[in-house]
Amino acid sequence: MFDTKKVEIEWGGKTLTLETGRVARQADGAVLATLGETVVLCAVTAAKSVKEGQDFFPLTVHYQEKFSASGRIPGGFFKRERGATERETLISRLIDRPIRPLFPEGFYNEINAIAQVMSYDGENEPDILAMIAASAALTLSGVPFMGPIGAARVGYRDGEYQLNPTDAEVAAGELDLVVAGTHDAVMMVESEAKELSEDVMLGAVMFAHREFQRVIGAIIELAEQAAKDPWELAPVEDKSATMAKLREAIGADLQAAYRITNKAERQNAVNAARAKAREVFEPLKHEDPAQYLGTLKLVKKLEADIVRGAILTDGVRIDGRDTRTVRPIEAEVHFLPRAHGSALFTRGETQTIATTTLGTRDAEQMIDGLNGLSYQHFMLHYNFPPYSVGEVGRFGAPGRREIGHGKLAWRALNPVLPSKEEFPYTIRVTSDITESNGSSSMATVCGGSLALMDAGVPIKRPVSGIAMGLIKEGDRFAVLSDILGDEDHLGDMDFKVAGTSEGITSLQMDIKIAGITEEIMRTALAQAHEGRAHILGEMAKALGETRTELSAHAPRIETMQIDKSKIRDVIGTGGKVIREIVATTGAKVDIDDEGVIKISSSDGAQIEAAMNWIKGIVEEAEVGKIYTGKVVNLVDFGAFVNFMGGKDGLVHVSEIRNERVEKVSDVLSEGQEVKVKVLEIDPRGKVRLSMRVVDQETGAELEDTRPAREPRGDRGDRGDRGPRRDGDRRRGGGGGDRDRGPRGDRGGDRGGDRGDRGPRRERSEGGNDDGPAPEFAPAFLTGDRD
Repeated sequence: MFDTKKVEIEWGGKTLTLETGRVARQADGAVLATLGETVVLCAVTAAKSVKEGQDFFPLTVHYQEKFSASGRIPGGFFKRERGATERETLISRLIDRPIRPLFPEGFYNEINAIAQVMSYDGENEPDILAMIAASAALTLSGVPFMGPIGAARVGYRDGEYQLNPTDAEVAAGELDLVVAGTHDAVMMVESEAKELSEDVMLGAVMFAHREFQRVIGAIIELAEQAAKDPWELAPVEDKSATMAKLREAIGADLQAAYRITNKAERQNAVNAARAKAREVFEPLKHEDPAQYLGTLKLVKKLEADIVRGAILTDGVRIDGRDTRTVRPIEAEVHFLPRAHGSALFTRGETQTIATTTLGTRDAEQMIDGLNGLSYQHFMLHYNFPPYSVGEVGRFGAPGRREIGHGKLAWRALNPVLPSKEEFPYTIRVTSDITESNGSSSMATVCGGSLALMDAGVPIKRPVSGIAMGLIKEGDRFAVLSDILGDEDHLGDMDFKVAGTSEGITSLQMDIKIAGITEEIMRTALAQAHEGRAHILGEMAKALGETRTELSAHAPRIETMQIDKSKIRDVIGTGGKVIREIVATTGAKVDIDDEGVIKISSSDGAQIEAAMNWIKGIVEEAEVGKIYTGKVVNLVDFGAFVNFMGGKDGLVHVSEIRNERVEKVSDVLSEGQEVKVKVLEIDPRGKVRLSMRVVDQETGAELEDTRPAREPRGDRGDRGDRGPRRDGDRRRGGGGGDRDRGPRGDRGGDRGGDRGDRGPRRERSEGGNDDGPAPEFAPAFLTGDRD
């Protein structure tokens, strides 16, 4: 029934299987990719026609993780997969970025690529598998895709590269890098690193490119068996004559416009040149509307030719800089008075307000995914309002671009953050882009780093970031430092590098041509190193190192460790004790299964009160030590005082004052705070306290001036008591003797002869052996129950 085609290869010590023809047969291309027990299905469909007037390529990639893939039911109110999570959005972008440049110019048919995780084994990550499945499905579909691409994840540990490491191996190593590319060149890079050198990073990229060549070979082998006929494309129209006429009409105007350094003025000049082109070709609008629209589209190509030619020929960029110079930088910290940490970072016409907010453990982000619930204590949120580029547009929930840029900055800053044990705060960095003409994600890295330092977060070192561009024509190329927005749009590469003075923490690359070479990457990394160092120097002028004190508005967190056996005492039945501590002191209290307690508040007195309360619960009272307590109950013979959170002791009426106290309530009242000294703790744990030997104002110990009591053993002549167990038992201290006689003979004195009882266990079955029971004895004594 099924015409199934399958290819298997050994890859990184595991079997990679690509299969088609059994599932999703109505899609233009569908591939089931399996690695270990992780299975991803990718189905590709393409529209057979183009909508009228459409002049862009509508490629949409959707990646979805099915909870059933790992045997889980989604949490929350809705028990089904809903809108894309942040992780799904990021992986959708990861798939999209290397395949989008591989469609021919002028191809505008809408394409959907939907990748779904159907099985997940917890070891082989589905993102790489989804990229491979999407590449294979596009290759089989017959659409004009200039692939296939391969992809791989690379780790780095102990000087060795690791192919497709597990999550545990990535966490233990120094690198998490994803690379995608064709047979000839690298198309996309995404990474997080622990301050690695440029050589190590370049080596990792090249290692991945070599390793996924076998994957590309497997896709080609599957395509030879199952690929559909390629689509016929309309021949490319020769537009050289039209281009020449257009250059003659507005070429000089565009050249002048792109020498203007101010973005707004430059844009106005470019718009004026475009308007002039519409006037020149106005007659064509009525004669041949399609050709008229096609001619106007060539304006953008003419702009690119002018900008690119100037850079390659003269080395002069749009704003007059050379290829290596970074735009002027201004940085300011403590920009917002109430934020825990803030910075205003401006580079040229790109600007961000970055803020850092510190929170407690209950502010962590809970993530429900294939691996179950997890918690994130560092968050970075990037916002890009339309006014930042002088436009009117949608303002609301973050889109894919904003999520992707925020994650890039997160990866750049995460490696330098302290561990949760070193700094037990939840950290949120927010970047609000207020101007944009160039890389706002790298401005977010710089501003976020300064905001963290301003908040007192002890990061290892400051982090800076720079965006590199590329202009390539044939064998000639130029790498540009700190690219402008127009250079990004008209260039061939967006290559972002972030790191400290010690090495790279994040690397991201996207290109618009069919890949770049190792030589270009090496040049870009070296030039980026220069730029990052310059930016770090400018940042240091605003703040050279992390502040030693937290903001006065930030919560304080103190950590204490208790014995795990005492956890239940601190929590109390149903959480009663810990709730009382929080309600009374005003501090937040978190306790984990290891007995680590975190107490937080913006008021140090509240933290101290909660810590003392908990210490009172878990610590043992010491004889001779003075404590502050509270009277909880008055009795005739004294007062009970709670002096260690959960511990009470008795202050006897004689220990309240040196002088005689007739009535306890005349001196003390419930709720009164007093200072007490522990006099004695008996074997049963009962505590005897004293107030009279403690100065109630200062808490200092006073000299005991009361005359010493007569020793307890000398209490007068109490008579000769003799051995306790012989027959002569005396009671009283000097009173008359009470001769009880031998214990066995208890006749006359106790109401009659009780008879020889004999051995205790030798009794008759029906009663006892003490003789006949009295007539009034109840049945249960006689054994007569009938």
